[in-house]
Amino acid sequence: MKFIALKNPGDVDQLELQTMATPQPNDDEVLIRVYAAGINRPDILQRQGMYPPPADASPILGLEAAGEIVHCGANVKRWKQGDKVCALVNGGGYAEYVVAPAAQCLPIPQDFSYVRAAALPETFFTVWHNLFQRARLTAGESLLIHGGSSGIGTTAIQLARVLGIQVFATAGSAEKCSAITALGAAAINYHEQDFVSVVKEQTQGKGVNVILDMVGGDYIQRNFSAAAKEGRIVNIAFLQGSKVQVDFMPLMLKRLTLAGSTLRAQSGQAKAGIAIDLEENVWPLLSNKKIEPVIDSVFSFEQVAAAHMRMESNQHVGKIILDLTLSDNKDD
Repeated sequence: MKFIALKNPGDVDQLELQTMATPQPNDDEVLIRVYAAGINRPDILQRQGMYPPPADASPILGLEAAGEIVHCGANVKRWKQGDKVCALVNGGGYAEYVVAPAAQCLPIPQDFSYVRAAALPETFFTVWHNLFQRARLTAGESLLIHGGSSGIGTTAIQLARVLGIQVFATAGSAEKCSAITALGAAAINYHEQDFVSVVKEQTQGKGVNVILDMVGGDYIQRNFSAAAKEGRIVNIAFLQGSKVQVDFMPLMLKRLTLAGSTLRAQSGQAKAGIAIDLEENVWPLLSNKKIEPVIDSVFSFEQVAAAHMRMESNQHVGKIILDLTLSDNKDD
C-alpha cells in the first residue's frame, strides 16, 4: 500500500509518499480501505517530534479515517466486509489501508460522503468525552469554547446548541467570528474583546458553567474569572503554553473543577464507551442534518504537506481532510 512516511521529525518536507506491506488486523480489529482521512493538530505535533505515538500504535500519522472494511478479525461480530465506516484509529490514517479496533468504528451517517465522514471521529470523540462525559455539560447551562473556529470548536458549538446550551466562543479574526456566529454561538474576537468581560456581561455576572480550553497560557488564570461557581474547566491542549504562574484561590472560592485529558492515550475500553454514546446520542443528529461537520478544505494524498501548512497557518475554519480518491495512487 501507499502511505505518508515521516522520514525524520521536522517540517513538512519530512513527509513523503512511500510503499509498504498492507497491515493485517488482529482478532478484535478490522482492516479499512481508506478513502478519506482527517488532519488533526496532534498530527502536526507528532510530525514535529513533540507528540510521539504510544508504543503499541502505528508510527504512521493519522488518527481518523473513513472507508470500506475489507477484512475482519476472528472476534469481530458487528462488522463485515463491504461495510462503510469511519473510525478513530490509534495511528496509521495517512495510508491506503488502516487497521482499526472494531469497537472504535462507527457507521457512516446517512447521505455522508467519505470526506464528510472522515471529519467526524477525532473531533466528535474528543468533544463528547470532554464536554458531556468529563464536564457533565447539561441542557440549560452555558459554555465557553476557546478556539471556536477549529474542528473541535465548530463541533462543540453545534452539539451544545442543539442540546439547548448557551455558547460563547473565542476566535482571532472577523471571518472566524462570522463563522462562529453562523453556527449559533456568541463570538468573541480575542484581539478586540476580553472574553472574561463579555461572558460576565452576557450571564449577568454569573460566568459560564463549563469552559473548553485548548489555548492554555494566560487563559488558565482568566478561565477562573470567567467560570461560574461550581464551574468545570477542561483543558485539552496548550497552544500558548502549559507552564504558567497561577493563583488557585479562585478555584477554591468558586468550588471549580479543573480537568484535562488527551484522547489517544486512553484505553480501548474507554474509547469504545465513547463510540457507544456517540452512536446513540449524536449519530441520529448527523443523519437528520441537525448538525454537520464544517469542512475547511480538502487535499489530495500527495498534497499532505500543503494540508499540514494550512493547519499551521491557523487560518482554517473547521476540518482539513485528505481525499485519497483525488489521488492516482490507489489500486483499483
